[in-house]
Amino acid sequence: MARLKVSVGHDLATELGDDRDAVLHELAERTGASVYLRGNELTLEGEDPAVDRAKAMVEELSQLVVQGISIGPQTVEAVAGVLTADGRAVDVLHDVVWRHRGQRVSPKTLGQKAYVDAIRANTVTFGIGPAGTGKTYLAIALAVAALSEREVARIILTRPAVEAGERLGFLPGDLQAKVDPYLRPLFDALHDMLDADKLLNYIDTGMIEVAPLAFMRGRTLNDSFIILDEAQNTSPEQMQMFLTRLGFGSRVVVTGDITQIDLPREQRSGLVNVMRVLEGVPDISFIHFSDADVVRHKLVQRIVNAYLRHAEQNGPGRPE
Repeated sequence: MARLKVSVGHDLATELGDDRDAVLHELAERTGASVYLRGNELTLEGEDPAVDRAKAMVEELSQLVVQGISIGPQTVEAVAGVLTADGRAVDVLHDVVWRHRGQRVSPKTLGQKAYVDAIRANTVTFGIGPAGTGKTYLAIALAVAALSEREVARIILTRPAVEAGERLGFLPGDLQAKVDPYLRPLFDALHDMLDADKLLNYIDTGMIEVAPLAFMRGRTLNDSFIILDEAQNTSPEQMQMFLTRLGFGSRVVVTGDITQIDLPREQRSGLVNVMRVLEGVPDISFIHFSDADVVRHKLVQRIVNAYLRHAEQNGPGRPE
């Protein structure tokens, strides 16, 4: 049993003691050590490996606070993941993609950091992985940042209108009412990053367009940041159609989860197919997320793990 006392700065002590010691509780859970804060003195108790983990995490959290990054339970979770992958939390979490009303959008895992770097460095980037890994959210944040910096003239967000076995014809209302449920998650992300009046102005002037994938056919998209979400539900023909819309000065991000394909069982997924077709092509990057990159509720990570184990034992059940 080891016992270590660590002096911490006032700012870090304030962050650690905030919200009914939520950060301290998360730190204890993530490391296996008992953690106590009294004034500016932090006491770590437990087995040697647990105390060492806690000490390393406190050092990383201290660097984040010095950089002006506010910490919370999710930050502790992110730092734990980065340290497990032998990275430095400050290198990952200090990369601010977008700021809005005091909120920061930043990568929280090494996988997310690699994804952000790939989007910045390549014309076409594929983000492939389970739910909760920030694939779409980070891509939209980068798109809004690019529009704000006038690196592009518009943002185009699109999804195939196929989900959970439903089809547009079964839904009530006109075309806009039919497609809205499929596009709503994209609007939700935009509302997180832009004031409502500015977002409405961007949509009215065409600087932001959110539309079903079918609306992309026959177009050439120049000076645009284009995001195709839920790409596992495209056919190979739709994927080819979409990728050939790329115009000059544009950037494309394609996101999807090949474990959640909602196409008819006999239909091949365009996302599965494109990984083979475009592998090794210059200026195209494939980033594969794992359960370690899930940053939603910790139960989501456990659910993802369970489904991955099931798929490994039984196969994905999808045609190649």
